Amino acid sequence: MTTIADRISIAQSRINQAAQNCSRSPNEIILLAVSKTKPISDIIAAYQAGQRQFGENYVQEGETKINALQADYPDIEWHFIGPLQSNKTKIIAEHFDWMHTLSRDKIAQRLNEQRPSNKPPLNVCIQVNISQEESKSGVNGADVATLALTITSLPHLTLRGLMAIPTATDDVQLQQQEFSQLKHLFDQLKQQYPSVDTLSMGMSGDMDIAIANGSTMVRIGSAIFGER
Repeated sequence: MTTIADRISIAQSRINQAAQNCSRSPNEIILLAVSKTKPISDIIAAYQAGQRQFGENYVQEGETKINALQADYPDIEWHFIGPLQSNKTKIIAEHFDWMHTLSRDKIAQRLNEQRPSNKPPLNVCIQVNISQEESKSGVNGADVATLALTITSLPHLTLRGLMAIPTATDDVQLQQQEFSQLKHLFDQLKQQYPSVDTLSMGMSGDMDIAIANGSTMVRIGSAIFGER
């Protein structure tokens, strides 16, 4: 039977190979284990296999897991990667280390106001709707600069980069095009803000192309924890 530790090892090997294929160092790419809907025991198993970064999509579920694990596993880095309503910002501000899906000034302001003063600034990524699908959250590429300006004016937030969920497709050319567009936006942002170092893109199905286009963080769920 394949264990969570086995699957993490396989995922890391895939990252390493994809990085080598495009002459990048595997050390530049972080594996974010997407643990949404999975039990706490699975997170502990992944932790024992060396995993430290975990992504959660649902506010209350994430809060419950953090509260249960923070005393015994204080070095877990918690990433919120789901959609966020403005009435749930306090939980993110008080509990998480990262927020990947920031796309509105109002949310940025609330997170900044609600971040406890005894915690370091909340790391945030701007979500870009790179596929321009109405069903997806995120800002248009043209609006990234404006939101970045707001974020960098807020003392309890640190702008770390960009995140996107590209078109769900097997069309390699389309995947390449969208990832390339995001990398271009990322490079522009990086030139302007020294804190920007994270390009969160790529999942199990498109990891190789994402890494070839500069991804620094890939979000892997079912390939580690099994199907939901």
